[in-house]
Amino acid sequence: MPEGDSVWRLSERMQPLVGREVTYSQFRVPQLATADLAGERIERVWPHGKHLFWLVGDRVLHTHLRMDGIWRIHAEGTRWSAPAHTARVVVRVEGGVELVGHDLGIVELWPAREFESRMGWLGPDLLADDWAGEAQAPEGRDAAREGARGEMGQVGRSSETARSDDARQKGGKPAAVAASDATHQPEGEPAPVAPSDATHQAGGEPAPVAPSDVTPQAGNEPPAVSSGGLGPRWRPSGRAEALRRLAANPGRTLGEALLDQRNLAGIGNEYCAEVCFLRGLHPASRIGAVDVEAVVDLAWKLMHANLSSPVRTFTGDHRRGHTTFVFGRAHRPCLRCGTAIEKSTLGGADSVADPRAGMERIIWWCPRCQRVAG
Repeated sequence: MPEGDSVWRLSERMQPLVGREVTYSQFRVPQLATADLAGERIERVWPHGKHLFWLVGDRVLHTHLRMDGIWRIHAEGTRWSAPAHTARVVVRVEGGVELVGHDLGIVELWPAREFESRMGWLGPDLLADDWAGEAQAPEGRDAAREGARGEMGQVGRSSETARSDDARQKGGKPAAVAASDATHQPEGEPAPVAPSDATHQAGGEPAPVAPSDVTPQAGNEPPAVSSGGLGPRWRPSGRAEALRRLAANPGRTLGEALLDQRNLAGIGNEYCAEVCFLRGLHPASRIGAVDVEAVVDLAWKLMHANLSSPVRTFTGDHRRGHTTFVFGRAHRPCLRCGTAIEKSTLGGADSVADPRAGMERIIWWCPRCQRVAG
């Protein structure tokens, strides 16, 4: 499930595209059927929570993966590895590189000057540069960044080098785009660029992360800096702002508050479920009755730890079906106490006239390990 860490890694893989000119674009969504980015230069690529932004010329391309979206990056002319009818965005840049966004939940293109009016509702991003403690680069983050960009391989080189290599390819075919994309499927299709949680690592199993492992960042907050895009600059820090927003509604449930991207951006169902379990709290606990700082700091730590992990894990185990304590494990025994994990919904409304209608969230919890606070 795409969450903040997935989109951060995707953004890092796209960084070598910055500075390249768009040679062709096609939007397969009705509202953008006539839009064209050809001739514009990609000035910046950055994430904010689960949203991905490109600054192309003086316009912003805003996309969101939702549940099923994925971006594929490959050499122009290469057969697509996903059905053509699922493509929502097709962009080619100088150097023979093609990017295709499949099944994207959101595709928007608007003037950069409208960024704040359109996206200003988003809360602080746990992975942004303006989150507290970022002055001490989290362990593994730099390695994750280098690894993500390294997978782009030849995409990161200058356009001139890419063009000269293209010319040397037999039959005029473009050079390989990336190490991951150069490894083709049996049908000759490139591997996906978006991070996949289906890739598993064999070998030892590190100890699970426990709530006691959290290192609070209070008193260690650097001055606010740019979040890497056109987004806000939080003062004194993104962490402080997120805590302020969460505390503003003490009667709200913990699960709803963590999933509300207006409070803090990047947490989805998986992180919400696992953070609540590791803190021993039922998602229906009230914000005013829990240690919100400890909850937020644990989410921050887990998300950064997963940036350099080959697969998102909360247990320390990278094997399929063993990466979570409660998420996706309804009716299976708790890994700690053996009690069957339960699943239900949280939030929403009983009437379709209520603005909260359709806003219910799926939650997972262990009835023995997680108490309802408040």
